[in-house]
Amino acid sequence: MEPNLANFKAHFVAEIPSFQTNSDIWVFHARVPNGRNVVGIFGGGKKLNRLFPGYSTRLKTKPTGLSKFRTSTFASAALGEKAGGALPEISQADKTPRIYSWPHSKRPRICILGGGFGGLYTALRLESLVWPDDKKPQVLLVDQSERFVFKPMLYELLSGEVDAWEIAPRFSELLASTGVQFFQDRVKLLHPSDHWGTSGPKQSSCGGTVLLESGLLIEYDWLVLALGAESKLDIVPGAVEYALPFSTLEDACKVDKKLRALERRNFGKDSLIRVAVVGCGYSGVELAATVSERLQDRGIVQAINVETTICPTAPAGNREAALKVLSSRKVELLLGYFVRCIQRVSDIEASADVTGIREGQDNAECKYEKYILELQPAEKGLQSQTLESDLVLWTVGSKALLPELEPCDKPHDLPLNARGQAETDETLRVKGHPRIFALGDSSALRDSAGRLLPATAQVAFQQADFAGWNLWAAINDRPLLPFRFQNLGEMMILGRNDAAISPSFIEGLTLEGPVGHAARKIAYLIRLPTDEHRFKVGLSWFAKSAIDSVASVQSTLTKVLSGS
Repeated sequence: MEPNLANFKAHFVAEIPSFQTNSDIWVFHARVPNGRNVVGIFGGGKKLNRLFPGYSTRLKTKPTGLSKFRTSTFASAALGEKAGGALPEISQADKTPRIYSWPHSKRPRICILGGGFGGLYTALRLESLVWPDDKKPQVLLVDQSERFVFKPMLYELLSGEVDAWEIAPRFSELLASTGVQFFQDRVKLLHPSDHWGTSGPKQSSCGGTVLLESGLLIEYDWLVLALGAESKLDIVPGAVEYALPFSTLEDACKVDKKLRALERRNFGKDSLIRVAVVGCGYSGVELAATVSERLQDRGIVQAINVETTICPTAPAGNREAALKVLSSRKVELLLGYFVRCIQRVSDIEASADVTGIREGQDNAECKYEKYILELQPAEKGLQSQTLESDLVLWTVGSKALLPELEPCDKPHDLPLNARGQAETDETLRVKGHPRIFALGDSSALRDSAGRLLPATAQVAFQQADFAGWNLWAAINDRPLLPFRFQNLGEMMILGRNDAAISPSFIEGLTLEGPVGHAARKIAYLIRLPTDEHRFKVGLSWFAKSAIDSVASVQSTLTKVLSGS
C-alpha cells in the first residue's frame, strides 16, 4: 500500500523529494516546524529489507549506505539546526545513495571489483561459458581507471617499443561485443551479507551490497574481489614525497616524463643523469635494465637491494642473464643495503622559489631537484653510504586495495592476512563468505606446501579461469573445482631486443637475447584480452618489426658501401 504522502507533507514547512526507489518507499529531505532538518525514508520495513540486506525494523542491523537512519514505517535523522531556520547543505556523506537497477530482476547478478588480470579475465571467462537462458548472469565490472593495463609490458613504454593503446586499451573497447557492463568508479564501502547463510538465522536474498564513491549502491548475488595492489612507499621517510613507484600506467607516464625532462636538461652537457632504483626483484631489475639502455652513456643507474643477490626467487638462468646484461650496461649494484631515508637537496644555483616544491605540484615537473639516499648495511662488513640521485624509482613493497567494510553488528569481517589480502579456500572463495571470490593481489591463497602464491600476472591469469568456472558451477549447483597453480616458467625483459625466459617444462633451459625477447613477446600477445585487440596489436608489432628490419639493413649497407 502506498503511503499517503500528501497528509505526511502537511506536517512540514518544506519538503524536497530526493528520489523514489519504488511505489512503497520514498526518501525525503525536509525541515520540521521546530527548525530541525531531517533526512528520512518513508515506506514499509519489508521493502527496505529487500532493498538493503541487513535492514531490521528492530534496528539490530543497519542497511548499507543508510547507517545514519532510524527506520520503521518512516525514519529520519536530524542534520542539525542552523540560525534563522535556513536549510543547510547536505554533505557528501549524508547524500542518499542511488540504487543501481539491474536489467533483469531474476537473473544472477555478479559484481566484479577491479579490472586487472583477475577481474577482466574473469568477466571474459564468464562471457565465454555456455549458460542456461534463465541463469545467464548479469556481469558488472567496476574499476577506477578507464583502461585495462597489461602491466608486464609497462617497461616497453619507457623504451618506446610499444604504444600506450597496445598495452592499455579502454574497457569500453574490450567489452563492446560482450554483455558485460563497465563502470569507472572507486569502491567506498562493502557490506557482505552471505555470512548470514551460514551463521545467521535467516538466508539473505542476495550476497550483499557495494557502495561506490559516486554514491551508487550496487546489490549483488556474487562478488569478485580483484582490486589489485598499490605501491607501499610509507615504509621509509621521504619515499612518499620524493620516490616514484612503477606499477600503473600513470606511474609509467610520470617516469617517462621525468626522464624526458632530465634528458632535455642534460642535452649537450657533460653531466650524467643519475637514477636510483630501490629493490632488485623482477620489477627492479627490469626497470634498471630498461632505464640503463635508454640513457646509455648519458646516465648512471644504481640498483639497491637488501638481499645479497638480485631476483633471489628467480631461476638461476634468468638471474645469470640479468647479471650479464646489467654488468654490460654498467649498472652499479648496491647489494646488502636498505634505504634509511630519502631527502631533497636544493640546487645551489637556483632560488628557493624555483627549487621548492609548491603544494600540489607534480614531482616530475621539478627539473632542478636532486635527492640524497642514506643507505644502511643489512650485512656485516659493509659501510653506510650516501647516494645522490636525480630520480628515485621505488619497486619495494605493496599493499592490497580491499574496500572498507560497512560498520555493522554482525560478525561479517573478511579474514585478512598481514599483507591485507583476503584469506581464501582452495576454490578461491573468501573463508566464511561463500558468495565472495578473491583473486590476484586481493587473495592470500597457499599452495599444497603452505607457501603463499606469488602476486604475479601468471597466477591471476589462471585464477580468473577457475573463478569464472566456479561461479558457473555455484550458480548451476555443480561442485566447485579446487585451484591448482601450474607454474609455466618465468620471463623478464632486459631491453628492446633482450629478454630471458626459463620455461618450467624444460629444466635448465633459458632463452636469452633476441630469441628470448621474441618468445616473450609472442607469449604476451597470445595473452592479450580479446581476439580483436590481439589482432590489432599483432599487426602493429609486425609492421614495427618490418620497419626496424629495413632500417637495419639500410644501415648495414651504408656502412659497407662507405667502407669500400
